[in-house]
Amino acid sequence: MPTLRPMAVLLLAAAGLAAPTLRASEGSAVRVEDSADAVRLRSRFLDVAFSRDRPALLSLSVDSLGRGRTSDNVLMEPGPSPGGPTGSTHVTPQSVQVDFAGPASSGWSLRADERALRFSSAWGPGAGGDPLTLALSTHACYGTLLGVVDRPGSIALPAVLHLPGYGTLRITTHSARASLGYASGAGWVRVTFPAATEQAPLAQYELEVVALYPSLTAEQEADPRYDGFKRNWLNIFQLNPNRGVLSNNTNSDTCGFCYYEYADIARATPPLAPGLSALDIVAQSLDRVFSGMKTYGMPGYGNFPEDSADTIPSLLIAAADYGEGRPDAEWVRNSYAALSVLADKMLATDTKGDGLIKYVASGNSGSWPEGVPKVRPSNWWDTIGFGYEDAYANALAYRALQGMQRMAATAGEAEDAARYGAAAGKLHDAYLTTFLDPVTGVLAGWKSADGALHDDYFLFVNGIAVLYGLVPPEKGAAIMDTLWEKMQSVGYKRFRMGLPGNLVPVPRRDYAHKDPRYGGGEREDNADGFQIYENGGATACFAYFTIAALYKTGEPRRADQVLFPILDAFDRREFEGTGADGRTNDWRKWDGTAEGYEGFLTDNYYVLLAAAPRGTEAH
Repeated sequence: MPTLRPMAVLLLAAAGLAAPTLRASEGSAVRVEDSADAVRLRSRFLDVAFSRDRPALLSLSVDSLGRGRTSDNVLMEPGPSPGGPTGSTHVTPQSVQVDFAGPASSGWSLRADERALRFSSAWGPGAGGDPLTLALSTHACYGTLLGVVDRPGSIALPAVLHLPGYGTLRITTHSARASLGYASGAGWVRVTFPAATEQAPLAQYELEVVALYPSLTAEQEADPRYDGFKRNWLNIFQLNPNRGVLSNNTNSDTCGFCYYEYADIARATPPLAPGLSALDIVAQSLDRVFSGMKTYGMPGYGNFPEDSADTIPSLLIAAADYGEGRPDAEWVRNSYAALSVLADKMLATDTKGDGLIKYVASGNSGSWPEGVPKVRPSNWWDTIGFGYEDAYANALAYRALQGMQRMAATAGEAEDAARYGAAAGKLHDAYLTTFLDPVTGVLAGWKSADGALHDDYFLFVNGIAVLYGLVPPEKGAAIMDTLWEKMQSVGYKRFRMGLPGNLVPVPRRDYAHKDPRYGGGEREDNADGFQIYENGGATACFAYFTIAALYKTGEPRRADQVLFPILDAFDRREFEGTGADGRTNDWRKWDGTAEGYEGFLTDNYYVLLAAAPRGTEAH
């Protein structure tokens, strides 16, 4: 369990601030420091420094669990002092407050206590109306503002400011119809608190340190191994302000084939604030798609001639999560026309009538050209040559059709409900016989148009099929045993880095993106590309399915053996940031070498669903 950190005087020194004077006893839960340049409060939950010559925060750190992990400043370096009027400082043993007056200050007052910040602005004649801005450094922490987008670059209150690896600030206001500015770019995220105006002469904001995660058992609450779960439960939600939708991170793509991951976590998430649910943020992203917004994985976005085989299933699953989890039957009825169009488009890909959805790329060995593929493979793993009948995408389609059956019933479309239920049953009956590899005893990743199975011991493919009930229990247990033994034989043991997607190299003839940077080696067996990025690289992405399948098949010891090291790595923020080679830690070779490029990849945190109390798992 983390211990209480000593006072980080060096942080103030690095910002060019004078040495502090201690105003509280060493043993106090709250410690206040006052200097000529800044006033600072430190507690187990919060460490904040306010400037004394302008309405601004010079440093900020949060620990939602109150463990005292507050030594890392998440804000960008402050600019030079403007040399303006000094604020009026009020210091008590339990709080600090700086009040500013004058036309340039917009009447800002900044206050901090043990676990809350309070910003207020009072309008007066000649007030400048300058906002208060928090500029977060994504090199320090990939902070994100989560709430309902009321207009481009603006988030309605209440909202939450989530700081992955540290915790969460719930932001509320007593002002009517208040919103915050929200913007991002390479290396930064900016949250802007508007000042008071003549029309709204008082602006007040409260930022409360909170920990938001599903309720745990008393035993789990007391177990320090769950600290990484508690601090990081919200990590999968990164709202890109430039797109207004959930994305890989605040400055990256939005991928429709990831939406079910967001929705599954959102469905298990407690309310973010009064009147605000994580599912509301999922719904606004879905509504944008239903209104015509393109995501990666759709035609016209990223070399996809048609929707990737997992995009439509993902959107349908997310819709069912929202409609049933919120619950919001009216939204289901209003969205049903768009949902049924998607579902029928997905079913229409079954050109053989065998019950399995299909993708335009054949998936045949040798069908992928040199260079960047002109047509991307059929699913999230878009450097591996998945095509035609895709085992992972069909597992998602099975769950999506079950959800469509329920949503059709909610919408009063009994005939459609029966049709989607029958389609789910037909897919189920065809699944095992199509994808089971009699040679290895596990499920292949895909069956290509020429009838060949492509099996490289894909952990996530087998995990999702077992978890979703596409494999009989006894067969599922045997499959997971075989995969575990294979993992031992190939020597993968560093579970704190997650799991490889495949346990043996994907041959070059089956690798779609033949760039060494992304796992495409020069040898035909692709052993020289193995462990790089999607070609067997270690990641927490999709590790959920393997862990959950192990739990389901009665192997909790094995599941825990994988899960708890990942939780510890999350708690230490090991999946964020950059390695020594300039690549990022969201993907790594088995020796720990960084091979990623996002810097923060939300898919890693879907694995937290495996640590949630039983009954909240995706199914």
